Amino acid sequence: MHRSLLVLTAITFLTWIGTRLAAIALPLVALAETGEAWTTGLVGGVAGLPLLTVGWWGRRLRDRLTSGRALMAVMLLQAVGLAVVPGAALAGQVGAVALCVSGLVTGVAGALLHPAQRALVADLADVERPADAPSSAPRWLAWQDLAHRVSMVFVPPLGAWLVVAWGAVPLLWCETVAVVLGAAAVLAVPAAATGTGPGDGARPAFNSPADNETGRAAGAASMTAVLRAFPQLAAGILMAGVGGVCWFGFSLGLAVLGVELEMPGALIAAGMSGYGSASVLASFLVPVVIDRLPRMRTMVVSWAVLGLAFALIPMAAPNLALIAAVAALGGAAMPWGIAALNALISEQTSGAQRRTAFTAEAVLHSGGTSLGLLAGGAVIGWAGAGPVLVATGLVQILAAAAGLLHGMRAPSRAGRTPRERTATN
Repeated sequence: MHRSLLVLTAITFLTWIGTRLAAIALPLVALAETGEAWTTGLVGGVAGLPLLTVGWWGRRLRDRLTSGRALMAVMLLQAVGLAVVPGAALAGQVGAVALCVSGLVTGVAGALLHPAQRALVADLADVERPADAPSSAPRWLAWQDLAHRVSMVFVPPLGAWLVVAWGAVPLLWCETVAVVLGAAAVLAVPAAATGTGPGDGARPAFNSPADNETGRAAGAASMTAVLRAFPQLAAGILMAGVGGVCWFGFSLGLAVLGVELEMPGALIAAGMSGYGSASVLASFLVPVVIDRLPRMRTMVVSWAVLGLAFALIPMAAPNLALIAAVAALGGAAMPWGIAALNALISEQTSGAQRRTAFTAEAVLHSGGTSLGLLAGGAVIGWAGAGPVLVATGLVQILAAAAGLLHGMRAPSRAGRTPRERTATN
């Protein structure tokens, strides 16, 4: 199991490198081939639609994604979608249709793949744990998050250099190749199933084909049912969703604020550098201490501190060092909240409920980010960058307070660390 978990973590790192390289190259290819600026965001925009609706169309599909073989099929579908644009570029046929097709196919694959990967990591970590010991799932999920954040730091400058050295289209092929290699590697990962719930004392076991069929026949868990059954999960996912929607205040707000202060590009560069560096450094520490942290309080503090950082940024401007420091405060807080939420999902759910909970997290957080970015420019244009930064910060602080109140509906045992729960058993 340890080897399979290492493979899944390495695949996360590899595919995120490809994704970030393509994020640099894709707008350049779209603009060069179509000559229309509006086409540069088509792939990303269309890819968000399957994610927002996956709770409806993916309910049955996600319960089949319980093994490396199943994940391989989804990754190959993703690779087909990724190959559409560079393939069309070779034929000189890149247009709105090709961009939309690529976005739709990759969006469908991504909406299924990312929650399924996290759920399988948690399942395999449950299989690995000794009797009467806490699962290592929170640590492995934190390592996955670290792989994602490390790629955020070094890939953009690497991609900018490769665009000059190779051109934009080869970078799109790089992402396709990365996903194909990941699909080949994940084939070696076995299936794992957990018991009926984390509190029933059942030990995880490998799936047989008959077990898989039985699980599929039993039906899929709905998002609303899972969130109602686990108030702390609902609270954590609510905070993550609000944080996703409010992200535009930081990314777009800093860019516009820099223009307003006649420092175009400087403020967003300082803020993103401070945020990214601090989040990566914190992510190295999270896997080491995650088992010692109370889940609910960690999520509340993390999102509240991020909101505070948003609200303080206008006061720090135009001092670039202060902006970097304030953004670093938010960046250092963020990995803890994500890790605590993933840990809570892995500890309180299993089977179909676990996959549903990870899907709900992706829909509300990533989908909320897409919606926020879609409407954020208009909001900033109407209210101004500074007030929007303060407002989005306060909204996140209020969401953290609301999440705390909602999470208190759950039994107190659910918010303890694994060590505290083991000591009281």
